[in-house]
Amino acid sequence: MPVTTPRPAPGPLAARLRVLAALLLALLPALVLAAPAGAQTDAEQRPTARQMAQQAEIPDPLRVGTEGVYAPFSIRKGDEFTGFDIEVMDAVAERLGVEVEYVPTQWDSMFAALDAGRFDVVANQVTSNPEREQLYDLSDPYVETGGVLVVAEDNPEGIESLEDLRGKRSAQNITSSWAEVAKEYGAKVVGVDGMTEAMASLKEGRVDALVNDKLAVRNYIATNPDPGVKIVAETEEKSESVFAAKKGSGYMPAINKALAEMEDDGTTQAIYDTYFAADVQAPTWWELVKENAWPIAWKGISVTIPLTALSFTLGLAIALLAAVGRMSQAAVPRAVARSYISIIRGTPLLVQLYLIFFALPQIGIDLNPFPAAVIALSLNVGGYAAEVIRSAVESIPRGQWEAARTIGMSQRTALRRIILPQAARTAVPPLSNTLISLIKDTSLTSIILVVEMVRQAQFAAAPTFQFMAMYGLAAFYFWVICLVVSFVQDRTEERLSRYVAH
Repeated sequence: MPVTTPRPAPGPLAARLRVLAALLLALLPALVLAAPAGAQTDAEQRPTARQMAQQAEIPDPLRVGTEGVYAPFSIRKGDEFTGFDIEVMDAVAERLGVEVEYVPTQWDSMFAALDAGRFDVVANQVTSNPEREQLYDLSDPYVETGGVLVVAEDNPEGIESLEDLRGKRSAQNITSSWAEVAKEYGAKVVGVDGMTEAMASLKEGRVDALVNDKLAVRNYIATNPDPGVKIVAETEEKSESVFAAKKGSGYMPAINKALAEMEDDGTTQAIYDTYFAADVQAPTWWELVKENAWPIAWKGISVTIPLTALSFTLGLAIALLAAVGRMSQAAVPRAVARSYISIIRGTPLLVQLYLIFFALPQIGIDLNPFPAAVIALSLNVGGYAAEVIRSAVESIPRGQWEAARTIGMSQRTALRRIILPQAARTAVPPLSNTLISLIKDTSLTSIILVVEMVRQAQFAAAPTFQFMAMYGLAAFYFWVICLVVSFVQDRTEERLSRYVAH
């Protein structure tokens, strides 16, 4: 029988390696197939902007404060808002699943209105800085730009760099970040309401230069038929534009998620190209007048005239009470009336508007813009008209009072039936002046979000910077209204003078 030699048995290490290799070969297909599924599951678990908005309870509609006069970022045409910031916010809101309600607000009042709860978010080229980060919730930047140094076309001061600003006058909005840049270079800051006023001051020689956003300045030069200014330098500082909300609002994670989605799918870049890569054809001043003549007139009919009528009527009632109190023999009514008149006449109307609209919400009294304007204007009229009525009443001879008492009239009846009818003739001219002043004072209510004729003119002129035509049109309408008041005054004086002996 042949003898066979047996094969040697494998060692323990080799056996373990074979088993491990077999296991890896068996598990490899499962690992390859499982990896994408696992990644997809992670992606699916990441919340979308809409889901985050629901968790944060972002209000619907989302009220957004914006100027409407800062081209090309925020522009109001009729009742619609447009511009770079507006379209970015619209796209954000679409991803959040909410509607947007824009609240036109002047820049100097923007953060006061935000603090007072007049709106939820600011979308108006808000620059991110450490001070604002401490006070407000800021979003991630949605556009980055820089500043430019602008001088008049003939540059009489020879300013060529930011270092040349030292000791020069620079027109700036005092609450903007560009005002801080001008100060850092030693400029004497001259406060203006906005870039348009700054440009006008520069061209007229009232200031020497200005520092402002590069994109806004380029848009001004491109759309203005006769800009009269030029860019001579750029700042090293970069400006990152963000949205702002009240501290602790909880809105920003969802807004940041929406901004990230827009950056990824190219939405933000497409909006940017619309406003900063296309030529803009500015209309002529006549085309602008024809287009906006009725909208501005309608604001006069629907806002300025009703605001004036309501405020003057309520103001006369307040004035009569104050005048009676002022003439009272009792100490308390007389002291109250004197204090009220002193406060009203001793404080600016603008401050009174601020206090009623922005300060009262801090103690729980929240008024809408129009009622707030009526209250402020009525109180103001009452303070001035009270002295007019008092002087008119006291101009009536004391014998009239005595004659009324002789026939048994009480003091109140004598005042109503004898004294006031005679005093009315004396009071009509000064009260008419008060009414005319009130008509023009309604333009100040734009500071508390009332859109009246002057504010509508600003909206109309902002896209093309042709403010002369629009302000001229608003001035014409004011003049027409005042002419009507003067005509009514003349007729009233004639009627009251019919039975006066000459």
